[in-house]
Amino acid sequence: MNFPQIPHLHYRNFPLPTTAPIKFHLSPFNSTYSPQSATKSSSSDDGIPVEHVKTLVKFKSRHNYIRVIQVSRAADHPLAGSRLLLLDAPGNIHSISYLFKSLTNAYFDVFATLPPLLPPGPIGILGFGAGSAARIILELHPDAAIHAWELDPSVLAVAREYFGLDKLEKKYSERLKIYTGNALNAGEKEKFAGILIDLFSKGCVIPELQDAETWEKLRRSLRKGGRMMVNVGGSCVEPEDIRRDGKVIMEETLRAMHEVFGREVDVLSLDNRKDDSAVAMTGGMPDADEWRKKLPRPLKFYVDMWKPYGNAC
Repeated sequence: MNFPQIPHLHYRNFPLPTTAPIKFHLSPFNSTYSPQSATKSSSSDDGIPVEHVKTLVKFKSRHNYIRVIQVSRAADHPLAGSRLLLLDAPGNIHSISYLFKSLTNAYFDVFATLPPLLPPGPIGILGFGAGSAARIILELHPDAAIHAWELDPSVLAVAREYFGLDKLEKKYSERLKIYTGNALNAGEKEKFAGILIDLFSKGCVIPELQDAETWEKLRRSLRKGGRMMVNVGGSCVEPEDIRRDGKVIMEETLRAMHEVFGREVDVLSLDNRKDDSAVAMTGGMPDADEWRKKLPRPLKFYVDMWKPYGNAC
C-alpha cells in the first residue's frame, strides 16, 4: 500500500504543545524499567520534555488514530533514541524501534523467548503493529518463520515508511509473511507452532479475548505441543473509554484463558506492581534450565520471571 492511497496523511511535522512535556501510555516493560519512570523526565516533569520529541506523522485511519514519534537521543529518558508507533486516542505505544539495536526492553523481547519452546512450524503474530516482535525473532532465531496479521493497512504502510518494514520483508522474504485482515480468523487456513497475541482496540485488549470461546478457537489453531504468549495489558494501558480499566480487562482476559487452559497458564508481570502489566503463556512452565540454555544472553533473565496464574496476579 502506498501512502497516496491513505486519506488525511500529511508529510509534515505537526505542532506540539510548548508548555508541557509529552506523555506516553506505555505497554509492558521489563522489571528493570518502570512505566512510572518512563513518563517522568529527570526534572520530575510528567513526561518527556517537548524539545526532545518530534512528531513525524499523525492521521486518523479507518481503525486507528496513528502517530509516529521520534524521541531524541539527547533525552534523559529510557526511550531516548527510539521511534514509537502510538495508536488510540490516549497514545498507547504499540511498537518501538531503535536505529542500532532490535531489543526494546519491552514485552516484544519477552515474545522473542517463545520460539525455543515450540514444535516445527510457523509462528503466528496476531496484531503485527510495526513489527517490533517480528524483527527480534527473525534476527535471534534463524529457523523461525512468521505469518503475521494486522487489521489496519494504514499501520502497515506507516511501518514500511517509518520503521523499516520494507527492508525487513526483503531481507526475510522466505520467513516473513504479512496479511491484512481479522487476526482471529488466521487459524482457519493453517495451524501454528506458536501464536503471539497483541490485539488491542481503542486502548483495550479486544473484548473477544475476554470470551472463553475465542480461546477455544485459538487453541484449535495450534499444532501439537504449540503454545501462545499474550500481551494481556494491565493498569498501565489506558482505554479511550474512561469507564473501562486496564487492570480489570487484564484480569477478565486471564480468567477466560484459565477457563480453557486450566493450570497451564503462567503469567509474567512486567513491573514492580503485579497488577501493572503482564504477558501470559499457555502450555505450562517448561524446564527452566533447558529453556534458558536456548536463549540469547539478553533474554535469559525472563525465564525466572514467570509464575503460575493465581500466584502472579
